[in-house]
Amino acid sequence: MPRPPRPRGTLTYDKPALSLDDLVSRLVERGLDVPDRERAARYLRHIGYFRLSPYTIPFQQGQPDHTFRTGAAFDDVLDIYVFDRALRLLVMDALERVEVAVRAALTDHMSTVYEDPHWYVAPAHFQDRGKHTHLLKLIRDTSEARLAGAPEPASQPSNVVYRSALEHYLLTYGEPELPPSWLMVETLTLGQLNNVINNLALRADRTTIARRLGLSEPVLMSWLRTYVRVRNICAHHGRLWNVGIGVYPAIPASPAIAWLEGDTALPSPSQKRLYPVLVSLQSVLDVVSPRSTWARRLHQLISTRPPMNLAGMGIPQDWSQDAFWARHMS
Repeated sequence: MPRPPRPRGTLTYDKPALSLDDLVSRLVERGLDVPDRERAARYLRHIGYFRLSPYTIPFQQGQPDHTFRTGAAFDDVLDIYVFDRALRLLVMDALERVEVAVRAALTDHMSTVYEDPHWYVAPAHFQDRGKHTHLLKLIRDTSEARLAGAPEPASQPSNVVYRSALEHYLLTYGEPELPPSWLMVETLTLGQLNNVINNLALRADRTTIARRLGLSEPVLMSWLRTYVRVRNICAHHGRLWNVGIGVYPAIPASPAIAWLEGDTALPSPSQKRLYPVLVSLQSVLDVVSPRSTWARRLHQLISTRPPMNLAGMGIPQDWSQDAFWARHMS
């Protein structure tokens, strides 16, 4: 049963909109060192005060007046913002490889085992018939929108292909109405992909899909839920390095799944931060992209960060010495 919505607040929002100069003055009045006000205003113009403001929190003395600690400077805030952007891009790189591997595992298994490239049309493969009906409507709406849209160019240079595979199918075939599985999965978001796998009727199917990624079925389903949340943060350019994700990856109990060796349990603060997500991504990359340099690039990014950054992500100071990471550093 869905949880009832929380009640609305009772106050009236009456805060005025402030100019860039006023916003810079607010930072200065609260104690932030801003040696070049024009430069600071330029960053606020292109980043936005309210996007940048969460990055000021580690330098504040606390509520309610949001005053800054002595010595805090605008460039300190900007440095964390730039670092967080680089972190999001790196995490998205890993998520892309994992997401592509999940799509392939789903469609390869279901299409070949059931000898039907349109397996997903059959309700028998799903637990919740209502969710299955929603899936079919989603694919049908996507197909109809493609047909209603402007035609994609049919002529192109010999080394460039413009027409999408979905458009090619729809303009070439009249039956079956919906595209085959390997086209269907490409129309789904990661959240929708997670819902499809979670709704499969047979746990044996989910287990086989998980094994292709080096995981067990419960671990795959846990990690996918986390990846949906993390990908949404990254896709909307949200703060990642010290945010509370809300959905955390299960720590595998099986030694067959690659995981930290020095501290398998992870301390509680780390479980509520980004670090176990980074470990889980590398665990999957070990299987789907074993020659990836992602771990080394992660090390290059965070090895020079101050303790505050590491603590915000739940990363221990000696993290790269764990055998799980060390084997990728040579």
